[in-house]
Amino acid sequence: MNNPVLACYSLAKSYLDGVSKIEVLKQVDLEVNAAEMVAIVGASGSGKSTLLHLLGGLDKPSEGRVLLNGKNLQQVSEREKCRLRNHHLGFVYQFHHLLPEFSALENVGMPLLIKGDSPRCIRDKAAHLLEQVGLENRMKHRLGQLSGGERQRVAIARALIADPLCVLADEPTGNLDPANAERVLKLFFDLQKARSTSVVMVTHDPAIARNAQRIMRIEEGKLVEIQ
Repeated sequence: MNNPVLACYSLAKSYLDGVSKIEVLKQVDLEVNAAEMVAIVGASGSGKSTLLHLLGGLDKPSEGRVLLNGKNLQQVSEREKCRLRNHHLGFVYQFHHLLPEFSALENVGMPLLIKGDSPRCIRDKAAHLLEQVGLENRMKHRLGQLSGGERQRVAIARALIADPLCVLADEPTGNLDPANAERVLKLFFDLQKARSTSVVMVTHDPAIARNAQRIMRIEEGKLVEIQ
């Protein structure tokens, strides 16, 4: 088997609440292989989003390690961690986290701008992805001129523009009505398969989770494979 694109071993996260220690995650092990989709389910407050933040290097574990493309995120500088995240990960959230002062095209191109690509390359790649998500006529529109479903499609295009090894998706359609959610998810899954991108998706919806090759559940801080 190939080396996993993203993995964690003996991962734990705890917080101090006054004098009490609250253990959110306990000794979590996970390996995500190339082009694989993994769904993570669990009750509200079980630690699903915490795990995603740790996998993305957005939070530090209390114990254990996270490996992105073979690099231990706990053993690199903050600058290198940011570089690895920018090159190898894409993020899609329930709330799109787009920048309202920029157009759809500029929002999609932002990861490549940070990476230092040429303006023409950024513009061409961003335009191509917006065409793929059906927004070729909305490229110059700002967020206030886009619907919720359109904004989430922009967020998906942004997550994929740097050709990441893995996309981390946290309830990516949780803020949409059912019809829009279905359209956006189909688009997301189609693009994921076409690009052979790995995905780790947090969801509360069993129907969404069934699109994944593996379904994991967080129970009492531990990750259990259920499919």
